[in-house]
Amino acid sequence: MHAIMKLCVLAAATCMLLGAAGVRGQTTSGDADPKWRNGLPNDPAYFPIGVWLQDPRLASQYQELGINLYVSLWKGPTEQQLRALREANMRVICSLNDYARELLERNDPLLEVVAGWMHQDEPDNAQRNPEGGYGPPVEPAVIVAGYEAMKQTDPTRPIYLNLGQGVAWDQWTGRGVRRNKPEDYPQYVQGSDIVSFDIYPASSDRAIKGQLWRVGFGVKRLREWSGPDKTIWAHIECTRIRGGEKATPEQVRAMVWMALVNGATGIQYFVHEWDSKGKLVSASQLLNDPEMREAVMRINQQIHELAPVLNRPSPPDVVTIRSSADNVPIDAMVKRTEDAVYLFAVAMRGEATTASIQLAGLDGAWRAQVLGEDRTIDITNGAFEDDFGPWGVHLYRITPIGATP
Repeated sequence: MHAIMKLCVLAAATCMLLGAAGVRGQTTSGDADPKWRNGLPNDPAYFPIGVWLQDPRLASQYQELGINLYVSLWKGPTEQQLRALREANMRVICSLNDYARELLERNDPLLEVVAGWMHQDEPDNAQRNPEGGYGPPVEPAVIVAGYEAMKQTDPTRPIYLNLGQGVAWDQWTGRGVRRNKPEDYPQYVQGSDIVSFDIYPASSDRAIKGQLWRVGFGVKRLREWSGPDKTIWAHIECTRIRGGEKATPEQVRAMVWMALVNGATGIQYFVHEWDSKGKLVSASQLLNDPEMREAVMRINQQIHELAPVLNRPSPPDVVTIRSSADNVPIDAMVKRTEDAVYLFAVAMRGEATTASIQLAGLDGAWRAQVLGEDRTIDITNGAFEDDFGPWGVHLYRITPIGATP
């Protein structure tokens, strides 16, 4: 009877947390998203973790790290690339080139590995002129027209668009004549079903150097510009990119969770590295870095374990967090399942702070298991405190005291 009462308390509390929100992704099959018959799986246990522009022959090595999606193919897709990905059971989002159109015309079985089609990369940046120098970015209307054309060619797969640093940094000079023109972006995103952006503040040598918080800021902006129906992803850096300072494993984890708590429902790693003179060191540098490989594998493993939680809706306005350091905001997201409430929180600056956390609807005595940290925190009437180190991440699973973990 006591256990039943505890479960009733949890059910009531989580209903208060959720309000009238529905639950996304409640099917248990591995079928494709119902909007896209040939898109990514509509399985609550599936969370897309991609890698950008990699050799299909390396797919099995990336799968060992928990990566389940390729995004973009060098001068592809080609038959050889798609066969290698099919052999590795790795899905891909790639360009709708002439070869891909031929596959569509004959409904070729190789298409089973293609989960979506994509625009050219970073059309919002200044475009290189054939005669040298740079011209303006691609106009948003061109992207929207390209989207409509691809949808007409294949309505069964989503269209992916990746944007540049201007999403999270208005002063980015790479936009050329459209620098400081964020009003372009609500138009760009209309030309996509899945939209992402890339910004690499850890390795940058520009004004944004060290401003990791821009990853979460960019995701938040894309969500505001896109509305609730589009899928938002974020790129995550894990190399020196262009000879800069490499993010630490802790910083990589922080950027991943900054993206997730602000609304990203997928991530992808950028793993190329050049030296300071622009010479390519490796197109797959992550695989050459044992420490970062291990860190990325751990991050991805935890995401996959939490996928059924992450794929649920986030009830609004149920958590309030006060940081003891005014200059260190803490971003957070709440989820719930039938047996627990989850709070995922990340410090958005590289300084330590103490967080005073208040969750609505949790009356009485509760306990938070801090996932991956081998510790618990008692909660009274939804209130508790916890310390966050620089770029700190804490993931809490909260249940009534006395309930089965």
